[in-house]
Amino acid sequence: MHMSYLPRLPLQEHQPSEDTNQSRKRKILEVETRPAKKCALEKEDINVMTDSARKPNFSSLGGPNGVNKNHTSPLVSNKPVCAKKLIIKNFKEKPKLPDNYQQQTWKKLQEAVIAIQTSTSIKASLEELYQAVENMCSYKMAPQLYEKLHVLCDDHVKSNVLQFLADSVDSLIYLKQLNACWKGHCRQMIMIRSIFLFLDRTYVLHNSALPSIWDMGLDLFRSHIISNQLVQNRTVDGLLVLIDSERNGEAVDRSLLKSLLRMLSDLQIYQEMFEIRFLEATNRLYKTEGQQLMQERDVPEYLSHVDKRLNEENERLLHYLDQSTKKALITCVEHQLLGEHLSSVLQKGLYNLLEENRIVDLMLMYQLFIRVKTGVQELCSAFSSYVKKRGRLIVINPEKDKTMVQELLDFKEKLDNIVSECFQSNEKFVLALKDSFEYFINQRLNKPAELIAKFVDSKLRAGNKESTEEELEKLLDKIMVIFRFIHGKDVFEAFYKKDLAKRLLVGKSASVDAEKSMLSKLKQECGGGFTSKLEGMFKDMELSKDVNVAFKQHLQNMTSADSIDLTVSILTMGYWPTYALVEVHLPPEMVNFQEIFKKFYLAKHSGRKLQWQPTLGHCVLRANFASGTKELQVSLFQTLVLLLFNDAEEITLEDMAHQTGIEDMELRRTLQSLACGKARVIHKTPRGKDVEEGDKFIFNIDFKNKYFRIKINQIQMKETAEEQVSTQERVFQDRQYQIDAAIVRIMKTRKTLSHTLLVSELYEQIKFPVKPADLKKRIESLIDRDYMERDKDNTNIYKYVA
Repeated sequence: MHMSYLPRLPLQEHQPSEDTNQSRKRKILEVETRPAKKCALEKEDINVMTDSARKPNFSSLGGPNGVNKNHTSPLVSNKPVCAKKLIIKNFKEKPKLPDNYQQQTWKKLQEAVIAIQTSTSIKASLEELYQAVENMCSYKMAPQLYEKLHVLCDDHVKSNVLQFLADSVDSLIYLKQLNACWKGHCRQMIMIRSIFLFLDRTYVLHNSALPSIWDMGLDLFRSHIISNQLVQNRTVDGLLVLIDSERNGEAVDRSLLKSLLRMLSDLQIYQEMFEIRFLEATNRLYKTEGQQLMQERDVPEYLSHVDKRLNEENERLLHYLDQSTKKALITCVEHQLLGEHLSSVLQKGLYNLLEENRIVDLMLMYQLFIRVKTGVQELCSAFSSYVKKRGRLIVINPEKDKTMVQELLDFKEKLDNIVSECFQSNEKFVLALKDSFEYFINQRLNKPAELIAKFVDSKLRAGNKESTEEELEKLLDKIMVIFRFIHGKDVFEAFYKKDLAKRLLVGKSASVDAEKSMLSKLKQECGGGFTSKLEGMFKDMELSKDVNVAFKQHLQNMTSADSIDLTVSILTMGYWPTYALVEVHLPPEMVNFQEIFKKFYLAKHSGRKLQWQPTLGHCVLRANFASGTKELQVSLFQTLVLLLFNDAEEITLEDMAHQTGIEDMELRRTLQSLACGKARVIHKTPRGKDVEEGDKFIFNIDFKNKYFRIKINQIQMKETAEEQVSTQERVFQDRQYQIDAAIVRIMKTRKTLSHTLLVSELYEQIKFPVKPADLKKRIESLIDRDYMERDKDNTNIYKYVA
């Protein structure tokens, strides 16, 4: 048992520090000597020997402890003497306390506690008071000491409640009084606990039923002051008034709010007393505010206000609200200001924000909507609706055909930027954008595919100085993104092939590298089958170069000295678009060269058949004008017309048709390009934009142009209405063949199949859009041609005919 020094008690003399520690360990020490067996001095248990025992020249010891005073020190005499062994024991009896010790000590402690509670000076030292508490605990007075301290603190806390029950006190002053009382109480309990620390760490610690001194102080404050209904109502009302004032933009004492809310948290009544009422008030405030502002403000202002409110509430959590309130508080704000108005915000403002490309506002909208449970889903749905609606306006309107593809590219780039920057590349929005584009771009069958092919043609033509090679490559990549959304890719292929043929044959391709790059992209996207014919066209042009080199060497070996330089493109019929056979009256020189080339080619490639196609032929003519000689780059039809003026000064439309053999519509187009275009090398009488019956044409000898070589054959690159119709018809015909082939393949595999299942499988195999009525027509056609037949018992079932 631990024994401390007690003043005025009949105990042994207090030794220096080392011996004092040992004396406390062993209570009261007794010393007795016993003879040793050896003559040499033996020292045992050196840890409990006193400083005097360690001295080599100590005197003889004597006294009531049994040591003989007459014993001579072995250091003085040369004779061997017996050593004395020291053994230390506890006192046999525990020292007694004075009868009035408990009363006197408590009186001293009571005075100290009252002095602390009344903020006066303490007479005794804190060390003395601490020692007094320790002594009382050591002598089993702890229960009485704890009880008396509890009563003393209880009385003091009770006396403080009266000041908070007075009427007509301003809420702010009231809160400051309560805060001062709380802080004073905390300071007092800290001082009291420091004096009674020994009691707190021994007796109270071993009695789990008893609260610690600090907890006792909290319990007393809670039960006598805060639990009072009047105090509680006034406190919470005052806190809510302060918070409401701050929400309205007024400056408040945040340190006061923080202190009082921390008090409620320490007293473990924060949630039941304050949080529930606080959240109810917050809910009412933002519900009213949300309904009002949604009517008064436009969407960007409203969203900014919501963001501001959320930041303000987070600041309150940071400065004075308890963190346990965070989830409920933020959820309340989000629900009342956002969750209740999602549809209204989207209907009222999303379309305009997207239309005006307001990146910052859209970014804020997404950041706010992502906080609400269904926010992202509703925003994504509204975004998809906007894309479909806006995109459909671009695609459906025939007046926008000329600008459709560029508008689609700009629209896609804008939306990609919005999805990336505003919606953080959220997968839902990426997928919604893709699905929406695919939906609206196929609302108008075939036309978008045709226009995309023509747009690519315009960018790959020679003379396109709008962009560098790098910019052109990026543009082609963007076009491929739009191309992916198209269902009728066969329409694109047909028009792309037609335009590619013109670029290659007329020599209007801007870059072979760009052409091959586009071809590579198409192959990667659609597979080798899609581009095999296009690749064959390039192969034909390469082979034609080799043939022309050989032909020129062949001409050099001949004695003919004609001034015509003939270049021939040999085309494989299956690779190139189908051209109508046109018979025109060529000059004898051209006919002669055609025969020479035909003999030369067939001599090397026997068994082949050559068919001349004049529609895409082009020539360079040398013409003499008053201003000098010029070179005219013209089509073959333009050449035939201009050559007529070598023999006549004025020619009528009818004479030209007779002498050239050019079809009437084509002749009119040709004359229009020569007489009504920018480079008017012939004059038309009467003047006008259109060529009519009876018009006469005269060679313009006064024609002037700053360039030596003048291009007039752009007409060849323009698509005629007949060409467009024939290309569409060819696509439709090819589709019929594909449908027929697919039906036969399916029926050959399945032998017997119902109409519904057959149509279902056809839609899986066919890659272009087709109506059920068209499929039914093809089925009927195959039945008529005996590829399949109907079941006799059930007309909805088809059987394959081997």
